[in-house]
Amino acid sequence: MNTIRYNWTKEEIIALYNKPLMDLLFEAASIHRQFHNPNVVQVSTLLSIKTGGCPEDCGYCPQAARYHTNVEGNDLMSVSQVKAQALRAKASGSSRVCMGAAWRNVKDGPEFDQVLEMVRTINKLDMEVCCTLGMITENQAKRLAEAGLYAYNHNLDSSEEYYKEVISTRGYEDRLETIDNVRKTNVTVCSGGIIGMGERIEDRAGMLVALASLNPQPESVPINALVAVEGTPLENEKPVEIWDMIRMVATTRIVMPETQVRLSAGRTQMSREGQAMCFFAGANSIFAGDKLLTTPNPDVNEDMKMFELLGLEPQKPFIKKMQPQTVEAEDSQYTTLGEKPKWSRPSHTIERNIEASLKRK
Repeated sequence: MNTIRYNWTKEEIIALYNKPLMDLLFEAASIHRQFHNPNVVQVSTLLSIKTGGCPEDCGYCPQAARYHTNVEGNDLMSVSQVKAQALRAKASGSSRVCMGAAWRNVKDGPEFDQVLEMVRTINKLDMEVCCTLGMITENQAKRLAEAGLYAYNHNLDSSEEYYKEVISTRGYEDRLETIDNVRKTNVTVCSGGIIGMGERIEDRAGMLVALASLNPQPESVPINALVAVEGTPLENEKPVEIWDMIRMVATTRIVMPETQVRLSAGRTQMSREGQAMCFFAGANSIFAGDKLLTTPNPDVNEDMKMFELLGLEPQKPFIKKMQPQTVEAEDSQYTTLGEKPKWSRPSHTIERNIEASLKRK
């Protein structure tokens, strides 16, 4: 039985990534079978509860207000709308709903209170609830945990070095601090990144070093292939080769054996055969539904056909961790503090981000 390592070096991970493919697949698949049932895959549904208008300058994101994309902004959804979507997701085989809001960071007030009620509502449907809301403080993390949140997503995106080539409106340390705030609760951590943004293999390895060095390691690591959206600074990046995705999934599986590795954005560009190779390499989680926030995703019926073809079963909820108890708002131990944290704003600029913000449709 492999033991969990927290001291992987970049050189070790690069060597793994560059192994002959058959050797890499054999090692990854062997480790995967030690820690997981290879025929069970978690199915999550990603729901954009507040779309567009984000003040950040993430070079990959069509929801950034400064870029000229075709994303239509929407205000925060109602609790009843979210409940209806969650019931639909549950009926289609999802065990988790992940709610995403295009915020830089959570702000105390009526909108956050509304999100907390969404968390309570979905947890009562016996589904795992995940949120991705930007940076959060320790108190905000505790309020989410108390409402019944199962997981919090906050991706590192890339290595600390390459991160500066993609985002200039927040620092890498802010992401790590948010993860640390989540770790002060019983909420699990979901954190991964994106490949295909022009980074080198060294940057992919650097991201895995950062994730694997966290103790405990994230319970879920999404591996996204960039979906290049017109109007964003990365609109001209070439699609990621399936072999890069397979290598990245396999390397992630070896470095973080207990983690659920999620095959995330970019699946519309992958054949069933390519996805099957990723599952063999250690991916055991996907997002279902026709959209991932604002980018295309395979139809859930197509996913279920693929599962049947490959002999895969959707994972039931609360297999990895017990269902959290929901505390009602009136019984809450934690209340709003009206916090105004000083999240960092790096001073550097990214030329391609500036150019994209100056373009018109």
